[in-house]
Amino acid sequence: MIELIKKVVDKLLIANSVVVFTGAGVSAESGIPTFRDKDGLWQKLKPEELANFNAFLRNPDLVTEWYSHRRKIMHEVKPNSGHYAIAELEKYFERFAVITQNIDNLHRRAGSKNLFELHGNIERNYCIKCKKQYDLGDIYPDKAIYCECGGLIRPDVVWFGEMLPEDQFEGAVKAAKTCDVCFSVGTSAVVFPAAYIPIYAKQSGAFLVEINQNQTDLSQMADVVLQGKSGEILPIIVEEFKKRKNQELKRN
Repeated sequence: MIELIKKVVDKLLIANSVVVFTGAGVSAESGIPTFRDKDGLWQKLKPEELANFNAFLRNPDLVTEWYSHRRKIMHEVKPNSGHYAIAELEKYFERFAVITQNIDNLHRRAGSKNLFELHGNIERNYCIKCKKQYDLGDIYPDKAIYCECGGLIRPDVVWFGEMLPEDQFEGAVKAAKTCDVCFSVGTSAVVFPAAYIPIYAKQSGAFLVEINQNQTDLSQMADVVLQGKSGEILPIIVEEFKKRKNQELKRN
């Protein structure tokens, strides 16, 4: 693996633009369940039946409670070493984008600046009627909440059957198509259209690096596949990059 990491660092040292595309595997290392908790009420309920607009209208109390439960879990965990490594790497590039499918806000909390959240952010909420934004902070309601205008307040996440936020997806696609190095980290790369991001990057000539604990459909397309935990592999890559970068600066 050391030789593969050196190969990745070689590409980073000559890159002008970098994209890091992340999925649930990155958050799982912080203790966030990749799908749903094993215990309790949610074991009997399918997320597909709750995470859609019609379900919210039919039973806003239940959907609100479920998202409060999820938001509390995500709020209590902390970014892991993989999140921090990505944020550290960003400091060395003028053009650097984190494109994530995760809704947990951990990249932002770790310090990432240029971020595209393809599936939204569970810490944001808005009124379905007037679109006013709401920050619930440490409040975790177990019943539906309403805006001053009378509209229901929903989490600002992409539900089944909904389009990705246009500005976020378009910005992500542009970054992918113009990057020199693209990392696909902790994602099975099967949820479309988000999964097009590393494909667009590769098709546009980027050096594609996959970091995942298992082989995926993307593995055969990747230039380098590093199998393991992102929280262990990414810090090694970043430290090696920083060491080599400093050596180059001293020589010059």
